[in-house]
Amino acid sequence: MKQLLATALLVIAFSAFGHGGEDHGAPPPALSQSVAPRASAATADFEVVAALEDQKLVVYVDHFASNQPVTGAKVEVEGDLAGAQGVASETSPGTYVIALAANFPAARHPLTISIESSDNADLLSLLLDTSQPASSAAAHSHDWSEWTVWVLAAALLLAGAALLVLRRRRQHR
Repeated sequence: MKQLLATALLVIAFSAFGHGGEDHGAPPPALSQSVAPRASAATADFEVVAALEDQKLVVYVDHFASNQPVTGAKVEVEGDLAGAQGVASETSPGTYVIALAANFPAARHPLTISIESSDNADLLSLLLDTSQPASSAAAHSHDWSEWTVWVLAAALLLAGAALLVLRRRRQHR
């Protein structure tokens, strides 16, 4: 009797694992609509992040080795993004901004960024994707087989508890 109960509990315990490649963990957080399209590139000297914010292309330039902002550099942007041609102006240390035209198509825009600082010069290529990401999240549904496993596990747990109670009552007589 003990072996039957132990085998049944063991079978139920192993059936509680995820199956079929499904991930039963927490769903990934939804992307906020306020996340600006961005692209990044790095060389041995510079690290660049370009972000599209409020009809402006904001270019963040840091030294690759120390992550310190590059100040006083000449940052020139070329690309097919509307208005992304010319020299960007520095608004804060390591932050360079260039104004864009009001309308531009949602697409993948190649950008070339030229950086000339007091001690280095470099050319970086980026690909800024302004198209909306496709939503591929499927709704998770609970079908009858999942509920059957839980009901069977609960029934076996109750049966095991009842057997233990009966056994203890017989021992106390």
